[in-house]
Amino acid sequence: MKIAAIIPAYNEETRLPKVLQTLLGAQCLHEIVVVNDGSTDRTAEVAAPFEGVRVLNLPRNKGKGGAMFAGATCTDADIIVFFDADLIGFQPEHVRDLIHPVVAEECVMAVGVLKGGRFRTDLAQKITPFISGQRALLRSVFLEVPGIEEARYGVEIALTVYTRRKRYPVSQVSLFGITHTMKEEKLGWWKGTLSRIKMYWEILKAFTRYSRLGQWHQKWILRKQELD
Repeated sequence: MKIAAIIPAYNEETRLPKVLQTLLGAQCLHEIVVVNDGSTDRTAEVAAPFEGVRVLNLPRNKGKGGAMFAGATCTDADIIVFFDADLIGFQPEHVRDLIHPVVAEECVMAVGVLKGGRFRTDLAQKITPFISGQRALLRSVFLEVPGIEEARYGVEIALTVYTRRKRYPVSQVSLFGITHTMKEEKLGWWKGTLSRIKMYWEILKAFTRYSRLGQWHQKWILRKQELD
């Protein structure tokens, strides 16, 4: 089975190279795609020199869901595996561990849960493992999710809710020794906090859309339109 790694990246010029070095060291990947999501820094330039890495430049920022969708539609891989561009402590064995359950046909999606990196990351992943950006899944399943390209930061919750609703088998894989750069560390406390609030708002919108409440609301709108 062909496996492609897709890295959505927005203004990650200082952190992306280490992630790419790890992916190139993993022998299980057939393709590596960086989706430069309308960055205003040198994200595309630092990725371009890596031999074996393809850079897909989006002319404007589409959000995480849009970047992931662009990466998924530019490859014909059977399995796609997503990694954040700001991981710390990321090693080739983490790639193999995350992909294995899907390759072995134990599940259609494997979600990587970060552990042992640092307290804040571990706590967040323990409380909300379903929004982890590290996940491997069948490309066909990813493309099934309606409106996934518009989900922005809600893309992970959209995948989680959709696969649960469809009763697809999903596995959690512990990824030890990994953490990631916090938004407040990237942007400063004030801008980072605003960015975090925006992220949670987009996650909430995605949950509402893909949960049973969202499905009921859509049916109610269609029914009302028919009556009118």
